[in-house]
Amino acid sequence: MIRSFLTVSTGTLASRLLGFARDSLIAALLGTGAVADAFLAAFQLVNVVRRLLSEGALNAALIPAWLRVRDRDGVAEAAAFAGRVLGTVSAALVAISLLIALLMPLIMTVIAPGFLGSGTLDLAVQNARLMLPYLAFAGPVTVLMGLLNAQGRFALTAFSPLLFNIALIAAIAVLLVGRAEASFAAWILAATVGLAGLLQLLMLLSQRSGRLATPLRASFDKEMRGFFAEAIPGMIASSGPQWLMVAGAIIASATPSAVSWLYFANRLIELPLGIVGVAMGTVLVPELTRAVASSDRDAVAHAESRALELATGLALPATLGLIVLAEPIVRLLFEHGAFGAEDSTATARALMWLALGLPAHVLIKALSPAFYARGDTMTPLMATAKGFVVAVALAVLLGHLFGASGIAASIAAGAWSSALSLLRKGTREFGFSVDDAARRRLPRIVLAAAAMGALLWLSADLMPAEAHGLIRFVVLGAQIAAGIAVYGLLLQILGAASWREAVNALKRPG
Repeated sequence: MIRSFLTVSTGTLASRLLGFARDSLIAALLGTGAVADAFLAAFQLVNVVRRLLSEGALNAALIPAWLRVRDRDGVAEAAAFAGRVLGTVSAALVAISLLIALLMPLIMTVIAPGFLGSGTLDLAVQNARLMLPYLAFAGPVTVLMGLLNAQGRFALTAFSPLLFNIALIAAIAVLLVGRAEASFAAWILAATVGLAGLLQLLMLLSQRSGRLATPLRASFDKEMRGFFAEAIPGMIASSGPQWLMVAGAIIASATPSAVSWLYFANRLIELPLGIVGVAMGTVLVPELTRAVASSDRDAVAHAESRALELATGLALPATLGLIVLAEPIVRLLFEHGAFGAEDSTATARALMWLALGLPAHVLIKALSPAFYARGDTMTPLMATAKGFVVAVALAVLLGHLFGASGIAASIAAGAWSSALSLLRKGTREFGFSVDDAARRRLPRIVLAAAAMGALLWLSADLMPAEAHGLIRFVVLGAQIAAGIAVYGLLLQILGAASWREAVNALKRPG
């Protein structure tokens, strides 16, 4: 499981790093004005649907259903089932994309009510419509990725999302060299989003993954209706962090530049969330599904315990690091071109509050598979809905008082509301299985992370006030490297991890 986790995490890390490069270039190209707010509001809408379908979300329903059909009826029937899912998802998304295109002015008004009555709304509608072709490609891409994951083939699905960022970076580079006007540049970038989806689909088809879903046909029979009745709640629940950001963007649209500040701050949250959370959802669902189906309580306990250790061990130090080093990280990554010092300060403040919700987001990713493996997708959905309501209610109040920082704090509170709701329901319904090794290691992981956070806090003043470029990169890189080294050493000393055993385990044949 950990070997598969590392495969998915590596691919996600590479994709997120390219995403940082992409967003840094977007900040330099568009800045934080009306054009940037319009583009990012539209991009966030498409991103929510992209995450709704991809990054492990569809695993919640597709993998357990496919494994049940394969184990009950054989490989041929499983391929036929997958073919109906692929055809139906593709046809439905084409129809939905056309409907969304017609209703886009209304949708953007709901998503960004602060744009109403201004030219920003028209720009957002234009950009969003240009991005919609991506959705038609995202459906088949997601189904093919889920089928590969169900068979334990994680490498291709982990690295195919790189094409999305590569396509956008190439377009931005051309626009920067050509010094394109901002509104025209946003238009070109929006159109490139659809092209990026096509590239992902072609890459998967080139590896003959389409053979996993044959014959291909759309069907809305009883079996498909039952599948989607189970799948849709799980897909919505798996995209909880994106729905919370949508809640924040709705409130932030009334404040100039706040949508942009929250977007760029959230991009930094998505790096550790992607590395831990996406990998957790991708790997843990098939692992737990097999264990629950065979009634192997020891296997369930082992999977849940290792997932909780990995979630805590990676999310907690990331949270502390992002809080302590928020401003130097933002300045290094985004303070270029049209993105100024005031934008960096506002984005860093939002980042510090968003980071407080990171452990909750990861905890949700670690807890939800226990419900999905048991065929329960409604409980995670209700937890997500509860967090959304909490985030919106608090954002109305805190956003008015504290601007983007208050909205960021509301998003973090919404995440913790969802996580605690899942924890209470799971404990009451079936009890989460945590073995003795996890009970021993978890407090030591927390202690090691706290010591690392203290070290970063003590070293925060090492950054020269007027540092730029290479000096800022070197100092910040040294701080992060020292923090990682100290954390790893403390995990070894405290007995929370044995690096020799970990390396030996990874060398064993799967």
